[in-house]
Order: sequence, then structure tokens, then C-alpha cells
Amino acid sequence: MNNYRRTKTTVSLINYHFVFCPRYRRKIFINNNLDIRFKELTHEIAKENNFDIISMETDKDHVHLFISTLPSFSPADVMAKIKGKTSKIIREEFLDLKHLPSLWTRSYFVSTAGNVSSETIKQYVENQRKR
Repeated sequence: MNNYRRTKTTVSLINYHFVFCPRYRRKIFINNNLDIRFKELTHEIAKENNFDIISMETDKDHVHLFISTLPSFSPADVMAKIKGKTSKIIREEFLDLKHLPSLWTRSYFVSTAGNVSSETIKQYVENQRKR
């Protein structure tokens, strides 16, 4: 779960927990086919962008997504890619949602999570001169 990601120039551990909802808090995930399709699409988008999905689950009217990204992606970038593509494809494939201008609200919740607590990092930084 907390694997460091490596590129030519960086080593990072950036995990985001997102929660986001359909417009008007519609209970779209009651539809099992839509739920499955959303998860398939999200996995495809993650693969295309080199995101690692740590965990993902839907409830009737919202999504929880725990994802690891590279430092080149901001939370807004991640949401734009996932919401943008899933909205377009799901509205094309599920005709009862076709009339919506967008599947998702513009808002979302995001928090960061690594493998150590903020308090641990604070103590580490504060103790640098004492070494």
C-alpha cells in the first residue's frame, strides 16, 4: 500500500483520499452495471496516467477513491481526468443520464495520506539540528 514511486528524478509517496458525488446527489450506483462500468473506466484512466488505485468503493450516491500518484499530478489533475472521462463515457452508454450536462458535481473532498503521521514528520524535522 505505501510503496515509494520512482521516476528518473523523483522518489515519492503521494496518496490521496477522494470523495465525490454525482450531480444532484443522484443514486446512480444503485445500477449495478453502471457501478461496474465506472470502476472499469477508473482503472483504465489510472493505468493510462500511471496512478495506482489503492482502494475504491462506491455507495449509492458517492465514490471513495484512495489513489497513489506521481508528484506531477495535483489533486485537481486527478479529479479532472477521472471525472471528465467517466462523465463523458457513462452519459453516452447510460441513456437515462444523457440529458445531464455533466455526471459529477464540480466539488470533491481530498485529503493526503502517507505511511507516517504528520506528527512523526514534524518531530523528524524539528530534531534535525539535534542529530
